[in-house]
Amino acid sequence: MRTLLLIDDDEFLREALAETLVESEDFEVLEAGTAAEGEKRLSESHIDMLIVDVGLPDSDGRDLCAKLRQKGVTVPILMLTGELGEANEVKGLNSGANDYITKPVNTNILLARIKTQFRQFEQASDTNFPVVDAIFFPGRKKFVKSDQSEVKLTEKEVGILKLLCLAEGRHASRQDLLSQVWGYNSNVSTHTLETHIYRLRQKIEEDPQNPVFLNTQDGGYKLGDPV
Repeated sequence: MRTLLLIDDDEFLREALAETLVESEDFEVLEAGTAAEGEKRLSESHIDMLIVDVGLPDSDGRDLCAKLRQKGVTVPILMLTGELGEANEVKGLNSGANDYITKPVNTNILLARIKTQFRQFEQASDTNFPVVDAIFFPGRKKFVKSDQSEVKLTEKEVGILKLLCLAEGRHASRQDLLSQVWGYNSNVSTHTLETHIYRLRQKIEEDPQNPVFLNTQDGGYKLGDPV
């Protein structure tokens, strides 16, 4: 489940949007009413996307967006605004925002935009995930170890690692992996998955018999935690 940080000083709108997003069963939503509170939330929790109002009481949301980008925040940022006009939209996008949504917010459009941004983010070549002391680049199909050696990955290996990365420290069952990586059907067995796991360990682990990156757990697999 992905975590969204919603920063808006309109408490009624913020709570209504948060409730709608949570009801979609795809997201957990954290809330903040000011830029300062939002930055604090961001420092305390893993956040997958920010939804930021332009008119915050302690900062222009576009300035906050630019500040976060300068600090190295790479997750998607959606801007909310009551201001109309191309110039305002361009200013928001130039600040580093990925998309710009005008109020009143249509929740169906918001959900569609959120999913689109996640899809684009996950496919971007610069997207990366830390795995113990290595970095996984799904768009480049590479696994880069701490000594900077690079391991080329197959499409299925990328799918396995990406699903485990998005599990955020939790394990994924064999059935989850078969369903989401292969599109489970009766012709695909757990043996197929286990063969791919075996080959992947041969590629990325120093000692495949004692894996550090790709661990077996609770009838499935999980990734080791970043150092």
